[in-house]
Amino acid sequence: MFVRGWRVGIRPDPAAATTTAEPVPAAPTTAPDPAEYPAHDAAASTFDTSPIVGIDEALRLDAAAHEAGGSRAHQARAHEAAAEVLADRGEWRRAYQHLRAAMALVHLGDTPPVHVPEQLRREVDRLRRERAEAREQSRRDSLTATWNRRYLDERLSTLRDGSAEAVCVALVDVDHFKLVNDTYGHAIGDSVLRTLVTLMREGIDGPTPDGFCARYGGEEFALVLSGADPDDAVQTCERIRARVEEHDWTSIAPDLRVTVSVGVGCLEAGASDAAEAPTPTALDRVDELLYVAKRTGRNAVAFRDPTGTVRLAGPAAGRRGVEAVVRSVREAPRPGRIDR
Repeated sequence: MFVRGWRVGIRPDPAAATTTAEPVPAAPTTAPDPAEYPAHDAAASTFDTSPIVGIDEALRLDAAAHEAGGSRAHQARAHEAAAEVLADRGEWRRAYQHLRAAMALVHLGDTPPVHVPEQLRREVDRLRRERAEAREQSRRDSLTATWNRRYLDERLSTLRDGSAEAVCVALVDVDHFKLVNDTYGHAIGDSVLRTLVTLMREGIDGPTPDGFCARYGGEEFALVLSGADPDDAVQTCERIRARVEEHDWTSIAPDLRVTVSVGVGCLEAGASDAAEAPTPTALDRVDELLYVAKRTGRNAVAFRDPTGTVRLAGPAAGRRGVEAVVRSVREAPRPGRIDR
């Protein structure tokens, strides 16, 4: 088969110009049967290769000319040529797609390495950075710069699937946050949330360096305490609660005082059925503990001891009526969040 124009990737041989050329068959008057051409290799067919003048014809392979390795080489060179043409036109994204197709073909076998134009390489690097930045931003909370719910869901799934141990998680909620906004304004409320994230991160970094904080929604945050056992997780949360209570909030607004309520528990590792999905169902048990901390007076950390009994940590341990609150939380309908 002869390709109109020139075959991509093959340099003309000067010596060949002195030899007698074989007669070129006349172009067929009807379109060839698609069955005469082999299908593209799967690695090269997953990219957007919109028609390019001079390139779409070069991508047609001779039906019986070469073995698989040679076909891949021709396909790779054709995609490389497409990338160069598109790069010259400034169509960097399409050039990147053709370059990826060429590289995929190279990795399938002993196809000669594909030359990458320097300008295209720089643009590809830029596109990769932009993609990485976009991915990062999609998992960050814009207000507090901490992780968001999407990142939390992804990491919990990964942590539980890849660990034989339970993953300890805490839900932290700012007490009477609506009152803060109503009294001082939303700008002060935003500053409170950003300061709270800083305090929680500092409280996590020491005991659980692999842990992280994510904004769960509104004024509620999730702390994932990777590597901590249940007792350590409770102690870490109690230290964070005390740290928040003792912080000098008057540096943000006069007479401002902020406390948090916390529910902390461990999610079973390796659970795979829908009832044990990391969010939202598996976190409901931790959320119940947060409700208990709220309804027993706030500014407390609620947890379950080894027997399954719900208790409060630190100075709140002496509060009465915890069992009654636990029963009311379990029995009450849960159509939405309570007023916190």
